[in-house]
Amino acid sequence: MKYIRLNSAFLALAVMATPTVADISDEANACIDELISRVGNVGGEVLGQEFSEAAIMVRLRDANGSVYECLVWSGPEIADFRQVSGEGAMADDGGGAMAGASGPPVVSGTERVQFAAGTSGAALSGTLSPNASVRYVLGAASGQFLRVDVSSREGALDYSILNPDGSFLLDPISSEKPYQGELWQSGDHVIEVINRSTGQASFDMGVGIE
Repeated sequence: MKYIRLNSAFLALAVMATPTVADISDEANACIDELISRVGNVGGEVLGQEFSEAAIMVRLRDANGSVYECLVWSGPEIADFRQVSGEGAMADDGGGAMAGASGPPVVSGTERVQFAAGTSGAALSGTLSPNASVRYVLGAASGQFLRVDVSSREGALDYSILNPDGSFLLDPISSEKPYQGELWQSGDHVIEVINRSTGQASFDMGVGIE
């Protein structure tokens, strides 16, 4: 079932069992407005919304078949917006976050995080090629609190956190935003640092468990 978003001609495809206008969240509407501001009111559909405690990831497809990912904080506030498939590439917003190659990043390596005796944190660093990522594996228990702070020394970076079952604890967000939150699964958690830009990017990362 398709319906028209209020105040625009952007068509939305409901992804829930009983679609209604209310199924389109304020965050999805903010992403639609952002897409319209960038490419014009060409029409399209909402492919899906993934919810987490920290943010919402909205996937959109315009009438030309191009697909976009939009990360939104509550408010709503656009944290990241990028074209992930289709002809052309979105223009950079000045911070480099939009200047990435389409397609999923290539995982360049996996490293297990170990804390020194008597400590509850670790400092790490790395350099990523364009459209590449690196994964850090950290064992932790449900009920503990995880702290992650990624600082880019050059280039625009994102990072995400995966639960032991592979679901997102934290959807991809900009490295400008640190994370601290309670874990709800026990086992190996994965922190993936992602360089979606067209240039090499270096970073420092602090990880802690409380």
